[in-house]
Amino acid sequence: MGDLDGMILPADGMRARRFRSARAVVALMLREMATTYGRSPGGYVWAVLEPAAALALLSLVFSMAFRAPSLGTNFPLFYATGYLPFALFLELSSKTAAAIRFSRPLLAYPVVTFVDAIIARALLTTLTQLMVAYVVFSGILILFDTRTILDLGQVALAYCATVALAMGIGTFNCFLMGVLPAWERVWGVITRPLFILSCVIFVFDDMPQLAKDILWYNPIVHCVGLMRRGFYPAYHGDYISVTYVMAVATITFGFGLTMLWRRFRDLAE
Repeated sequence: MGDLDGMILPADGMRARRFRSARAVVALMLREMATTYGRSPGGYVWAVLEPAAALALLSLVFSMAFRAPSLGTNFPLFYATGYLPFALFLELSSKTAAAIRFSRPLLAYPVVTFVDAIIARALLTTLTQLMVAYVVFSGILILFDTRTILDLGQVALAYCATVALAMGIGTFNCFLMGVLPAWERVWGVITRPLFILSCVIFVFDDMPQLAKDILWYNPIVHCVGLMRRGFYPAYHGDYISVTYVMAVATITFGFGLTMLWRRFRDLAE
């Protein structure tokens, strides 16, 4: 009987820890919702209106300069397939990077860990951005005759790759911003040209070879390409490498998580 108890108790302890962690994540998500989006639906309305307004402006400006987008015939759909995964990456990576700083007062409690804080912010941001994408894409497909044949598998793959990349970069930056506060400003400067360098407003295939050789190493380019594969059946995107994106995501996430684990107490003070 003693041996049986020894086998059961560790399992019960593991379940209890998982339950506590799940409760902590939910509590952190509710706190984030109240802080970021407020206690009224207005915060979520703005989360949808902001990308919709950005896409409308892009479509208006470029439709005045060009007869047709680089893919298809619909400007809003073309820019949505580039802008929404890019916006997901920026929002999720920045939220993840600030997870410890945002939840520092709660990390003093033993039941709350920095992993809970990262998961809570990442999960809420991902769900919010998925809701935004659903509303925006649905609106475009309803309002315009895009004649699009959706490949939901490619769209899902694009979002999975983007979330993994943003989580990896965000966790890595969470550590760097903790030990080097100036890194937040440096990262802000680095990310400013990413809108142009991530093939949001043009197609990778249309670039000169020298530009292709450089831009290929930007993993966001591959995420955008995956998204466009899902909406444009004729678009092959032979340059796209999911393996490369996942390698960058895994390396940055693994290194960031390991260093946070070692330096968490110092960073939480």
